[in-house]
Amino acid sequence: MKPDLRKAWESRVLVGDGAMGTFLYQKGFPVGISYEELNLTAPEVIGDVHRQYIQAGAHVLESNTFSANYDKLSKYGLEAKVEEINRAGVRIAREAAGQQGYVVGAVGSIRGGKRNNISSEELKQHFEQQIHALLTEGVDGLLLETFYDVEEMLMALSIVRQASDLPVIAQFAVEDIARTLDGYTMVDAFRMVSQAGADVFGFNCRTGPNGMARALETLDGMRSLPASVYPNAGIADYVDGEYRYGATPEYFGQMAVRFADMGARLIGGCCGTTPEHIAEISAALTDYKPAPLPSPEMTADRVVVHEHLDAVQEERKGEPTLADLAKERHTVIVELDPPRDLDITKFMKGAEALKRAGADALTLADNSLAVTRMSNMALGHLVQSRVGLRPLIHIACRDRNMIGTQSHMMGFDALGIDHVLAVTGDPAKFGDLPGASSVYDLTSFEIIRMIKQLNEGVAFSGKPLKQKANFVVGAAFNPNVKHLDKAVQRLEKKIASGADYIMTQPVYDSELIVRMKEATKHLDIPIFVGIMPLASGRNAEYLHNEVPGIQLSDEVRERMAGLEGEEGRKMGVQIGKELLDVAAEHFKGIYIMTPFMFYEMSVQLTQYVWELSGRRESPLFH
Repeated sequence: MKPDLRKAWESRVLVGDGAMGTFLYQKGFPVGISYEELNLTAPEVIGDVHRQYIQAGAHVLESNTFSANYDKLSKYGLEAKVEEINRAGVRIAREAAGQQGYVVGAVGSIRGGKRNNISSEELKQHFEQQIHALLTEGVDGLLLETFYDVEEMLMALSIVRQASDLPVIAQFAVEDIARTLDGYTMVDAFRMVSQAGADVFGFNCRTGPNGMARALETLDGMRSLPASVYPNAGIADYVDGEYRYGATPEYFGQMAVRFADMGARLIGGCCGTTPEHIAEISAALTDYKPAPLPSPEMTADRVVVHEHLDAVQEERKGEPTLADLAKERHTVIVELDPPRDLDITKFMKGAEALKRAGADALTLADNSLAVTRMSNMALGHLVQSRVGLRPLIHIACRDRNMIGTQSHMMGFDALGIDHVLAVTGDPAKFGDLPGASSVYDLTSFEIIRMIKQLNEGVAFSGKPLKQKANFVVGAAFNPNVKHLDKAVQRLEKKIASGADYIMTQPVYDSELIVRMKEATKHLDIPIFVGIMPLASGRNAEYLHNEVPGIQLSDEVRERMAGLEGEEGRKMGVQIGKELLDVAAEHFKGIYIMTPFMFYEMSVQLTQYVWELSGRRESPLFH
C-alpha cells in the first residue's frame, strides 16, 4: 500500500506531471474552448495525456480541473456542470495513475491576476463548489496553483481546511520574485500560507526554471515546508501564429537536481512542458536522496539604501542621426533597462557612466518581456536633458492601440526624442500582469509605416498635421534562426516599410556574425550587431534555454559554466570583447545590451570598441 503524500515527500522527491493545456494545444485542440469540458466530451484524450506522464515517470497527476470553477466555465455556458466536470477529471486521472500514483485536485486562481473582477463572496462560493466536488470524488491532496495574491490563496486554503485535512500544495505564479500582486514579499507569503495550513509552498507558471530557482532562493533558510516547483518551458515565442516554448527536456533534467538541492520535494512542469520534459526530470532524480528539510529561520528584511543623484542638464542640437553616423564610423548604442520600481538613482548613474565612456546613444526598452517598468519616454527625456546623451526609445505594438500609439509618438516629437525602435512586444499574458490585454492594433511593419507617415505631416487617420515629425525608425532582427535567408527576407520587408536602421538580438557566435554580414551585404541601411555580455553561468543557461531569440554556442556555455559573481562577469566581458573583434570588423554599428544593470560591463565594452576603431572615445561628445 502506498504511503500518503505527506509521508512520500518526506523521504523522496516526487515527480509531478507536465502541462495539460499547452500539450492539448500542441495536439491540435484550439485556444478558445474549455479544455476542462473534455473531461466529459473526450475523456479518452485526457486519459491519454495522463498516461503519457505516468509512463514518463510522474508520481503525481493533477486532475484536469484548473479552470473548472463556476466563473471560468460560465464563459462557455458550462456553469451548471461544475461538479460533473470536476468529478470526471478526478476519475480520469485516478484511472491513469493506477495503484502507485497520486492524484491531486487542481484548483486555479479565479481572479487570474485581475483585481476587483469578482466579489469576495462570489469567490468564496465558487471555490467551495469546486473544492467540494474534488473532495467528494476522492483525491490524495489538493493543488492550489497559479495564484497571484495572498488574499485569494488564503481564502481557498481556509475553505479546504474547513472541509478536509488532506495535504495541500500552495503555489504562487511568479515573475517578479520580490512580491505577490497584493504587495507581500515571498517570505511574508510563505509565513502566512504555512500558518493557514499549507503542507507545501511553491511556484508555478509565469517563468521558466531559472526564475523558479531565483524564487526559491528568496526563501533560503526561511522554509521548513517542502517546496514544489512547476516551471514553464522558458518564455513562449509567438511564431507563425503559434506559441512555442524553447526550454529543452535535457535542461529540465539538469535543473531538477538543483531544485531538489534547494528543498523541492515535488517537481513537475507547467506551460510548454511535455512528457519528454517529465521523463528527463524523472531520470535525473532516480537515485536522488534528499537532505532533511531546514527548520524555520526568519531573517530581517533587507535595507535598501537610496543615493541621491544631481545631474547636469545639457542640450543636444544639430547632430547627425545614428544611421548617418554608422555609415561613416563605428557607432555604439547601449541598452539600459528602465527600473521596475520608482528609484532611478542607479539607472541615471549608469547613463552618466556610459556617456563618459563615449556611447553614441542610450536605448530603452518598452516593458520588455511584458514586465512593467518605468516609462521609457520619461526616462529618455531625463537622459537627454540631464545627461546629454541621445535616447533611442523602443515602442511596442503590444501596449497601445492606434490612438495611444500616435499620441505617444506626438509626445516624443514634443520632447525632441527622434530615434525609436519599432518592436512587436511580448504577449502580456507572459508578463507580470497577465490579466492585462495585449493590443496589437499594429504589426511591426505597420507601426514603422505609420511612424514614417508622421514624417510626411500625415496623422494615422490620414488627416494632415500642421507640421512634420522627424523620426528615425529602427527595426529589430533576430539572426539566431535555422534559416537565416528567411529572416533576411522578413528584414527586407521592414526596410521596405521604411526602417532606417536595424538592431539585432544578442549574438554569441562569431561565425554567425560573418554569415550575417554575407547575408545582408545587399542592404543599404546600417545594422547594429547585438552584443550582451553574460553575467554568470546561470545567466547563460537561462538565456540559452528559456529566452526566445537567443542561442548560445556550446563553447560559450562551456566557458561560462559554473561561474558566478565577479568571476562570471569578467568572463562575460572577455567573451563580449572576442565577439566585438569580429563584429567591429564586419559592421560599423554596435548594440551593447546591459545585463542586470551591471553598466560597468557595458562601459568596458564601449571603451573596447573605441580601442578597436583607433579612438579612445567617441568624437561625438568630446
